[in-house]
Amino acid sequence: MAKKIIVMPGDGIGPEVTREAIKVLKAAGKKSGESFDIIELLAGGISLDAYGIPIREDVIDNCRKADAVFLGAVGGPKWDNLPSERRPEIALFRIRKELDLHLNLRPVKVYDTLIEASALKANVVRGADILVVRELTGGLYFGQPKFIESAGRDERAVDTMEYRTSEIERIAIKAFQFALNRRKHVTSIDKANVLNTSQLWRKTVSRIGRQYQDVGLEHMLVDNAAMQLLRNPGQFDVLLTENLFGDILSDEAAVLTGSIGMLPSASLGAGVGLYEPIHGSAPGIAEKNSANPIGSILSIALMFRFSFNMEGVARLVEHAVENVLNRGFRTADIFMGRPEEKKIGTREMGDVVVETLLESGPSAAS
Repeated sequence: MAKKIIVMPGDGIGPEVTREAIKVLKAAGKKSGESFDIIELLAGGISLDAYGIPIREDVIDNCRKADAVFLGAVGGPKWDNLPSERRPEIALFRIRKELDLHLNLRPVKVYDTLIEASALKANVVRGADILVVRELTGGLYFGQPKFIESAGRDERAVDTMEYRTSEIERIAIKAFQFALNRRKHVTSIDKANVLNTSQLWRKTVSRIGRQYQDVGLEHMLVDNAAMQLLRNPGQFDVLLTENLFGDILSDEAAVLTGSIGMLPSASLGAGVGLYEPIHGSAPGIAEKNSANPIGSILSIALMFRFSFNMEGVARLVEHAVENVLNRGFRTADIFMGRPEEKKIGTREMGDVVVETLLESGPSAAS
């Protein structure tokens, strides 16, 4: 039976990078004998323009019934002056909450061939391979109350950071489980010297950590973690964070790889998974065939791994991307002007990944 995938291309460069990701999805399906029922729906700014709301209820309902969901990117300056409850980003928050996507995975891998594209020195970033495990449905983004109120010229804004033990437990358990299959080290990020939520976070993570004797655990304050990511990223294996800290630190980690366009993500829960690149909609380069689709393509690899349980196909996609990079193909954001590099556009990058994937050895379906 064909796997049902809801695709929401979104805004700005979202449709462009999504097109390339879907090309790779179909090629990987051809390689593995899988078929897909791809349904394209609106979310974000494009939904606001069409229907006056960031996401319709029928779109969320379709997401619930899917095997996986893919999102391009949402938002942009065009909608910046809307009230918070009508911003394009509400579409993403709604999907995360309605599907209970409490676990966000953001792999950060530095490719040897792209070391010179990093803003940091080669000896600092070489070999960095980090998995950011971010709690996704708690903290400041979802806590209540949340409001802005006016008192003459002196406005007051309130956001609430809230966490429960159960929310921290489930994300911590996943982080330690991932670490068991990596380098067996978890760094838990908090601000326990100031925040009550972080004190509960540290206490709970420490308790869960005692159940995983083979995995080392280190607690690190978020401001120190921001510095250490740039000073010595190789010290990190699994980075466990609450929602806001994970959002900021994973974007910072993009500096290691040379471009935020390189990073994929998977948002997981008890059922349907959501896959998306971590970058924004970048409307300034939309429809110029210059956006980097690799983050979107690697998100397809994560879809095969976590939603379809097809590790072999996931690795085929990842190896195809690495092969393409090793052969010198570059979009504008990672092009350094070296003689061995070939500067290509968004569409061409998708094409060469597809060609490389189809030319690779036979795929195992699991």
